[in-house]
Amino acid sequence: MITEKNENDPEEPGTPLPFFVYGTLRPGEPNHDLFLRGRTASEEPARLPGAALYDGPGYPYAVERPGGEIRGELVTARPESYAELLAALDRLEEYTPGGPRNLYERAARNVIRTTDGTTTLAWVYLAAPPVAARLRAEGEPIEGGDWVSRR
Repeated sequence: MITEKNENDPEEPGTPLPFFVYGTLRPGEPNHDLFLRGRTASEEPARLPGAALYDGPGYPYAVERPGGEIRGELVTARPESYAELLAALDRLEEYTPGGPRNLYERAARNVIRTTDGTTTLAWVYLAAPPVAARLRAEGEPIEGGDWVSRR
């Protein structure tokens, strides 16, 4: 379950990790410039193994699924922008630590850089357990796990 402690989770919830983005925060998508412009030190292609991507109402959901994979970007915040960006992304994703009405849960997961194959621990917004259960039961995964190329 997503809300359980994962062996990869950092000790402190605010640990400065990069973010794995897979939907509206990717370059060319509507929230990229609104939230990331001027706040990032780097953005590079990456993959999230063990997850599937599902279409939502104008944005996607990542759901843990063995054998699946999601394509996105690994975004590293500028150190001076990290706290502000973390708070802004938590608001965008309607995530509150321990919140009973969360649409997403922020979790630390290993992602793979596409350029060199190295693994990096990053924050990922995964569908909250009730949302994930509904998507597994009724949703259709996005073929290829790539929000941008789904069109």
